Amino acid sequence: MSFVEIETASQPECWRRAADLAPSRSAALPATGERIAVVGCGTSFYMAQAYAALREGSGQGESDAFAASEFPFSRRYDRVVALTRSGTTTEVLDLLGRLRGVTRTVAITADPNTPVMTSADDVVVLDFADEQSVVQTRFATTALTLLRAHLGLHTDAVARDAETALAEPLPEGLVDCTQFTFIGRGWTAGLANEAALKMKEASLSWTESYPAMEYRHGPISIATTGTATWTFGAAPEGLMEQVQSTGARWVESGLDPLAELVRVQRLAIARAEAAGIDPDSPRHLTRSVVLAEA
Repeated sequence: MSFVEIETASQPECWRRAADLAPSRSAALPATGERIAVVGCGTSFYMAQAYAALREGSGQGESDAFAASEFPFSRRYDRVVALTRSGTTTEVLDLLGRLRGVTRTVAITADPNTPVMTSADDVVVLDFADEQSVVQTRFATTALTLLRAHLGLHTDAVARDAETALAEPLPEGLVDCTQFTFIGRGWTAGLANEAALKMKEASLSWTESYPAMEYRHGPISIATTGTATWTFGAAPEGLMEQVQSTGARWVESGLDPLAELVRVQRLAIARAEAAGIDPDSPRHLTRSVVLAEA
């Protein structure tokens, strides 16, 4: 069994631990009304998108999300939240260094023995969600669970939905689809982006992701027999019928969208195994991107 398979299966318990931890970390996390930015790279950037949309959408404060390399230093924020599993990513550490003494920062990481521990003003460590696989699964979703719980938007029903996502068989024939498009609205647009990335990383699948309403504006042209369109949360009215009329497969469920991401992780693993690919070690990728100094 691969590391990523073990780590994927451990998510419900990790989420429960993160939710229990959230109250004791509230001082380090953004207060209601603060203007914040959330940054990360790769998977962490997509979790930042989801959290920022959740926070602002629930009326708890203006919230922006950026890839760490694209942070707009001309803007002023009350706090910047950095998501970094490894604690060593070059772009995140550079950003935190530039913000020191200017903007309060908090890093959420999995490894307490890394430079990020002294780079941010506050640090929340989720070492119980650290991973051996290059491919991120449980750390990313556990960090988002911590933040959802801090917002008051998490219940144990989410973890129970994840258990369902792990237990139920994947829809028949899905492993054999030739292309996947993931769509979402609001905070689930970030999850759709992460789903597409996970399938690319772990199984080298052809994937795309879009805000759900944007899917009609061109991307639907590639939908056909053998492709799949997968929605996170409720889709716009009429979109399912449009997709099905192309011959493409439509995938949705009533699970919490974060639990739905677990189903995609399982599919990525299944497709990797079917293709003889090691899902723990995607080609051209490493656990952390550390850039050489010029």
